Amino acid sequence: MTEAARRPGLVIFDCDGVLVDSEPLSFDCLLAALHEQGWELHREEAMQRFLGKSVGFVRDSLAERLGRSPPEDFVARLQRRTLDTFAASLQPMPGIQALLGHLAIPRCVASSSMPERIRLSLQVTGLLGYFEPHLYSAAEVGRGKPAPDLFLHAARQMGAAPADCLVVEDSLSGIQAARAAGMAVVGFTGGSHLEHGAAVAWMGEAGARAVAADMGELLALVTQTA
Repeated sequence: MTEAARRPGLVIFDCDGVLVDSEPLSFDCLLAALHEQGWELHREEAMQRFLGKSVGFVRDSLAERLGRSPPEDFVARLQRRTLDTFAASLQPMPGIQALLGHLAIPRCVASSSMPERIRLSLQVTGLLGYFEPHLYSAAEVGRGKPAPDLFLHAARQMGAAPADCLVVEDSLSGIQAARAAGMAVVGFTGGSHLEHGAAVAWMGEAGARAVAADMGELLALVTQTA
């Protein structure tokens, strides 16, 4: 069987920008936190640098930019600002409940976010019950995306072989991580932070076997070989 014809035994969902429409909110929080430290970034540059990356990567990038370590509480304050914003304003991705309700294949979440943020994101959007307890964070592995560690960890925990997994991702680093893990990957552009036409090219070049613009297209791609 070719990769395109293989029915996945496990679907691994990224969280931010796939399950929840969080990226505009989280980048507002990130830009404000970086500005407070003297690093003024345009949203487009911040997205290129940090989309799909862990908060540890942000902290290390800030230290490199400043030539010194950021305040010890930088990560904690950024996390708190983001969690408070999510609790007040975060929305699920349109159509995600319908997709999960129709999806009979085992699924889990593998996200660069910290465990507290993953759980809050899914809880406030009504999605936690579709995944709990199968929530996996980059905090559980040595290297975040684009390294394959997180996706391989998720597959091991779920008892799935990498070749039997299908990853759903919205970021370059996530697609690269999935391919490095030996997994098929579908790109998703339904978040309000991406423009579908522009993303199709770089997602395809990174190794996505297909790109979905909304949950209807995504469900078809995930289940078409069933």
